[in-house]
Amino acid sequence: MKKFNQHTGIAAPLDRANVDTDMIIPKQFLKSIKRSGFGKNLFDELRYLDEGQPDQDCSGRPLNPDFVLNQPRYQGTSVLLARENFGCGSSREHAPWALDDFGIRSVIAPSFAEIFYNNCFKNGLLPIVLDEAQVDQLFEEVAASEGYQLTIDLERQLVVTPTDTEMAFDIDGFRKHCLLNGLDDIGLTLQHADDIKAYEQRRRAEAPWLFDAIHE
Repeated sequence: MKKFNQHTGIAAPLDRANVDTDMIIPKQFLKSIKRSGFGKNLFDELRYLDEGQPDQDCSGRPLNPDFVLNQPRYQGTSVLLARENFGCGSSREHAPWALDDFGIRSVIAPSFAEIFYNNCFKNGLLPIVLDEAQVDQLFEEVAASEGYQLTIDLERQLVVTPTDTEMAFDIDGFRKHCLLNGLDDIGLTLQHADDIKAYEQRRRAEAPWLFDAIHE
Protein backbone atom coordinates (compact mmCIF):
# COMPACT_ATOMS: atom_id res chain seq x y z
CA MET A 1 0.00 0.00 0.00
CA LYS A 2 1.24 3.51 -0.82
CA LYS A 3 2.40 5.62 2.10
CA PHE A 4 0.61 8.87 2.85
CA ASN A 5 2.53 11.59 4.60
CA GLN A 6 2.08 14.98 2.98
CA HIS A 7 0.31 15.59 -0.31
CA THR A 8 -0.37 18.71 -2.36
CA GLY A 9 -2.74 18.52 -5.29
CA ILE A 10 -5.51 20.08 -7.33
CA ALA A 11 -8.89 19.95 -5.59
CA ALA A 12 -12.14 19.36 -7.46
CA PRO A 13 -15.65 19.98 -6.06
CA LEU A 14 -18.21 17.19 -6.40
CA ASP A 15 -21.23 19.13 -5.20
CA ARG A 16 -23.57 16.20 -4.45
CA ALA A 17 -24.76 14.72 -1.19
CA ASN A 18 -25.26 10.99 -0.64
CA VAL A 19 -22.93 9.86 -3.43
CA ASP A 20 -23.23 6.09 -3.21
CA THR A 21 -20.72 3.43 -4.17
CA ASP A 22 -22.70 2.47 -7.29
CA MET A 23 -22.21 6.03 -8.51
CA ILE A 24 -18.51 5.85 -7.65
CA ILE A 25 -18.05 2.59 -9.56
CA PRO A 26 -21.17 1.02 -11.17
CA LYS A 27 -22.01 -2.60 -10.54
CA GLN A 28 -21.14 -3.89 -14.03
CA PHE A 29 -17.45 -3.20 -13.39
CA LEU A 30 -17.15 -5.34 -10.24
CA LYS A 31 -16.05 -8.56 -11.92
CA SER A 32 -12.33 -8.01 -11.36
CA ILE A 33 -10.58 -8.18 -7.98
CA LYS A 34 -7.18 -6.91 -9.23
CA ARG A 35 -7.52 -3.50 -7.50
CA SER A 36 -6.30 -1.78 -10.68
CA GLY A 37 -7.89 -0.62 -13.92
CA PHE A 38 -11.00 0.91 -12.34
CA GLY A 39 -9.99 4.55 -12.70
CA LYS A 40 -11.31 4.85 -16.25
CA ASN A 41 -14.77 3.93 -14.97
CA LEU A 42 -14.79 6.10 -11.85
CA PHE A 43 -18.15 7.96 -11.76
CA ASP A 44 -18.87 6.28 -15.10
CA GLU A 45 -22.53 7.32 -15.32
CA LEU A 46 -21.59 10.94 -14.61
CA ARG A 47 -18.45 11.15 -16.75
CA TYR A 48 -19.79 9.66 -19.97
CA LEU A 49 -22.88 10.20 -22.09
CA ASP A 50 -23.25 6.52 -23.02
CA GLU A 51 -23.55 3.36 -20.92
CA GLY A 52 -20.22 1.82 -20.03
CA GLN A 53 -19.44 -1.88 -20.28
CA PRO A 54 -16.65 -3.99 -18.73
CA ASP A 55 -13.38 -4.11 -20.69
CA GLN A 56 -14.60 -1.33 -22.97
CA ASP A 57 -12.08 1.07 -24.52
CA CYS A 58 -13.08 4.38 -22.99
CA SER A 59 -10.82 6.56 -25.14
CA GLY A 60 -13.53 7.19 -27.72
CA ARG A 61 -16.54 7.42 -25.45
CA PRO A 62 -18.47 10.71 -25.42
CA LEU A 63 -17.68 12.74 -22.31
CA ASN A 64 -20.20 14.73 -20.31
CA PRO A 65 -18.79 18.28 -20.48
CA ASP A 66 -20.77 19.32 -17.39
CA PHE A 67 -19.15 16.77 -15.09
CA VAL A 68 -16.54 18.38 -12.90
CA LEU A 69 -13.73 15.89 -13.48
CA ASN A 70 -14.06 16.35 -17.25
CA GLN A 71 -13.51 20.09 -17.09
CA PRO A 72 -10.03 21.30 -18.14
CA ARG A 73 -9.40 23.24 -14.92
CA TYR A 74 -9.73 20.07 -12.84
CA GLN A 75 -7.47 17.79 -14.87
CA GLY A 76 -4.97 16.08 -12.61
CA THR A 77 -7.24 16.27 -9.58
CA SER A 78 -5.95 14.34 -6.58
CA VAL A 79 -8.11 15.82 -3.79
CA LEU A 80 -11.88 15.44 -4.03
CA LEU A 81 -14.26 17.74 -2.16
CA ALA A 82 -17.59 16.09 -1.45
CA ARG A 83 -20.78 16.57 0.52
CA GLU A 84 -22.32 14.62 3.39
CA ASN A 85 -22.66 10.83 3.52
CA PHE A 86 -20.13 10.20 0.77
CA GLY A 87 -19.69 6.51 -0.09
CA CYS A 88 -23.08 5.29 1.12
CA GLY A 89 -24.76 2.22 -0.39
CA SER A 90 -23.08 -1.16 -0.84
CA SER A 91 -19.86 -2.17 0.87
CA ARG A 92 -17.91 -2.71 -2.38
CA GLU A 93 -14.18 -2.17 -1.87
CA HIS A 94 -13.95 -1.37 -5.58
CA ALA A 95 -15.06 2.20 -4.74
CA PRO A 96 -11.77 3.24 -3.07
CA TRP A 97 -9.90 1.16 -5.66
CA ALA A 98 -11.45 3.26 -8.44
CA LEU A 99 -10.70 6.54 -6.68
CA ASP A 100 -7.10 5.51 -6.06
CA ASP A 101 -6.61 4.24 -9.61
CA PHE A 102 -7.90 7.56 -10.97
CA GLY A 103 -5.33 9.40 -8.86
CA ILE A 104 -7.41 10.60 -5.90
CA ARG A 105 -5.33 10.52 -2.70
CA SER A 106 -7.85 12.11 -0.35
CA VAL A 107 -11.57 12.85 -0.11
CA ILE A 108 -12.78 15.70 2.11
CA ALA A 109 -16.42 15.71 3.24
CA PRO A 110 -18.60 16.53 6.27
CA SER A 111 -19.39 12.83 6.71
CA PHE A 112 -18.79 9.41 5.17
CA ALA A 113 -20.62 6.11 5.13
CA GLU A 114 -18.90 3.95 7.75
CA ILE A 115 -17.92 0.95 5.59
CA PHE A 116 -16.57 3.14 2.79
CA TYR A 117 -14.64 5.18 5.35
CA ASN A 118 -13.02 2.04 6.74
CA ASN A 119 -12.24 0.68 3.27
CA CYS A 120 -10.39 3.87 2.35
CA PHE A 121 -7.82 3.37 5.08
CA LYS A 122 -7.22 -0.21 3.98
CA ASN A 123 -6.34 1.02 0.49
CA GLY A 124 -4.12 4.03 1.12
CA LEU A 125 -6.83 6.64 0.59
CA LEU A 126 -7.27 9.33 3.25
CA PRO A 127 -10.89 10.32 4.04
CA ILE A 128 -10.99 13.61 5.96
CA VAL A 129 -14.00 14.82 7.93
CA LEU A 130 -14.34 18.59 8.31
CA ASP A 131 -17.39 20.45 9.55
CA GLU A 132 -19.88 21.75 6.99
CA ALA A 133 -18.78 25.37 7.33
CA GLN A 134 -15.20 24.45 6.49
CA VAL A 135 -16.28 22.29 3.56
CA ASP A 136 -18.49 25.14 2.30
CA GLN A 137 -15.49 27.46 2.49
CA LEU A 138 -13.38 25.06 0.43
CA PHE A 139 -16.12 24.72 -2.18
CA GLU A 140 -16.31 28.50 -2.48
CA GLU A 141 -12.55 28.93 -2.74
CA VAL A 142 -12.03 26.19 -5.33
CA ALA A 143 -14.81 27.64 -7.50
CA ALA A 144 -13.24 31.09 -7.34
CA SER A 145 -9.67 30.08 -8.17
CA GLU A 146 -8.59 27.94 -11.12
CA GLY A 147 -5.72 25.63 -10.27
CA TYR A 148 -6.69 25.68 -6.57
CA GLN A 149 -4.55 23.25 -4.60
CA LEU A 150 -4.76 21.88 -1.10
CA THR A 151 -1.94 20.52 1.00
CA ILE A 152 -2.77 17.65 3.32
CA ASP A 153 -0.30 17.03 6.12
CA LEU A 154 -1.20 13.74 7.77
CA GLU A 155 1.54 13.93 10.40
CA ARG A 156 0.21 17.28 11.67
CA GLN A 157 -3.42 16.39 10.79
CA LEU A 158 -3.97 19.57 8.81
CA VAL A 159 -5.57 20.63 5.54
CA VAL A 160 -3.76 23.76 4.36
CA THR A 161 -5.26 26.13 1.78
CA PRO A 162 -3.30 28.28 -0.71
CA THR A 163 -3.65 31.23 1.71
CA ASP A 164 -2.09 29.10 4.50
CA THR A 165 -5.36 28.68 6.37
CA GLU A 166 -5.06 25.50 8.42
CA MET A 167 -7.98 23.20 9.08
CA ALA A 168 -7.35 20.47 11.64
CA PHE A 169 -8.89 17.02 11.30
CA ASP A 170 -9.14 14.01 13.60
CA ILE A 171 -7.91 10.54 12.75
CA ASP A 172 -7.56 7.34 14.74
CA GLY A 173 -3.96 6.85 15.85
CA PHE A 174 -3.67 3.29 14.52
CA ARG A 175 -5.06 4.26 11.11
CA LYS A 176 -2.69 7.21 10.97
CA HIS A 177 0.25 4.91 11.74
CA CYS A 178 -0.80 2.51 8.96
CA LEU A 179 -1.14 5.27 6.35
CA LEU A 180 2.14 6.93 7.29
CA ASN A 181 3.92 3.59 6.93
CA GLY A 182 1.95 2.19 3.99
CA LEU A 183 0.63 -0.78 5.94
CA ASP A 184 -2.53 -2.58 4.88
CA ASP A 185 -3.77 -5.77 6.58
CA ILE A 186 -1.26 -7.89 4.67
CA GLY A 187 1.58 -5.52 5.50
CA LEU A 188 0.65 -5.58 9.17
CA THR A 189 0.66 -9.38 9.13
CA LEU A 190 4.03 -9.57 7.38
CA GLN A 191 5.56 -7.54 10.19
CA HIS A 192 5.20 -10.76 12.21
CA ALA A 193 6.57 -13.04 9.46
CA ASP A 194 9.38 -14.40 11.65
CA ASP A 195 6.97 -15.27 14.46
CA ILE A 196 4.59 -16.94 12.01
CA LYS A 197 7.42 -18.99 10.49
CA ALA A 198 8.66 -20.03 13.94
CA TYR A 199 5.14 -21.11 14.94
CA GLU A 200 4.73 -23.18 11.77
CA GLN A 201 8.07 -24.89 12.34
CA ARG A 202 7.14 -25.66 15.94
CA ARG A 203 3.76 -27.06 14.92
CA ARG A 204 5.38 -29.14 12.21
CA ALA A 205 7.61 -30.74 14.86
CA GLU A 206 4.71 -31.20 17.33
CA ALA A 207 2.15 -32.58 14.87
CA PRO A 208 3.88 -33.70 11.65
CA TRP A 209 0.82 -35.72 10.57
CA LEU A 210 -1.12 -32.51 10.04
CA PHE A 211 1.43 -31.25 7.54
CA ASP A 212 1.70 -34.64 5.84
CA ALA A 213 -2.04 -34.54 5.24
CA ILE A 214 -1.74 -31.13 3.57
CA HIS A 215 0.65 -32.49 0.95
CA GLU A 216 -1.38 -35.62 0.07
